Amino acid sequence: MEYHNPVLLKDSVDGLKIRPDGIYVDVTFGGGGHSKEILSCLGPNGKLFAFDQDEDALKNAIPDDRFQLIHENFRFIKRFLRFYGIKEVDGILADLGVSSHQFDVPERGFSTRFDSGLDMRMSQRGDLNAYHVVNDYDEQTLKKVFFDFGELKNASAIANTIVLARKELPIKNSEQLKTVLKKFLPEHKSHKILAQIYQAIRIEVNQEIEVLKEFLEQSLDILKPGGRLSVISYHSLEDRLVKRFMRNGLFEGEPERDFFGNFSVPFTNVEKLIVPTNSEIHANNRARSAKLRIAEKK
Repeated sequence: MEYHNPVLLKDSVDGLKIRPDGIYVDVTFGGGGHSKEILSCLGPNGKLFAFDQDEDALKNAIPDDRFQLIHENFRFIKRFLRFYGIKEVDGILADLGVSSHQFDVPERGFSTRFDSGLDMRMSQRGDLNAYHVVNDYDEQTLKKVFFDFGELKNASAIANTIVLARKELPIKNSEQLKTVLKKFLPEHKSHKILAQIYQAIRIEVNQEIEVLKEFLEQSLDILKPGGRLSVISYHSLEDRLVKRFMRNGLFEGEPERDFFGNFSVPFTNVEKLIVPTNSEIHANNRARSAKLRIAEKK
């Protein structure tokens, strides 16, 4: 089974406008598909650093002197590049979300297709897992998780139902969770709602929104003028943050104006929003929600 089928491979790498002797970073290494494509564009003096916090990804490391795989969360990109003596880079690529491998291994707990323990950690070294979120969070915190990260209008009722159910017995696996939440899962849209519930828990477990914000802010510090940022996102929460940051250098509010009244922004958007073609979606169904945005640092 293929570890991960990279989405928008050519578009995301072409968007970096790779210089053969440049320094690049793939912050979501996974199966190495995007990294291999970047390496194919680099000359002998080019360099690629890649990040992945998932132990399972380490077995995909590429035997190439121009390549360095860093087993860490990309929220620490600046710190670990400094460790290798790198202060500035020519381009950064991020393919956000869950890899095909993580979805396809039942015991990782990411997929609604399997009966598995409640885990959902992208790094097995993480302390917080889905079991703790479901069984230990108070009702108000659970409600906030489902509302903010799952965009579920009935977040309050879902949280209340979980809290009442776990008083009787801990909710240990995905089948128990589905049974507890059965009344919220009408047959005609059960998959969609369950996916939103899983998404909310997963984002909380892995602090995905905080991680993305920290990464984007650091990318601005690390990129050289003219350096490119290429980001693939898979849901509206991520895409909104990426879009706002590339447009304004901020996550909310408006940027400052200069002496002449013009907005002072750090990036130029070099492409309109790019989405997969019908043929790519047909070949890889997980590409269907992907959105690619590319910006260049001024």
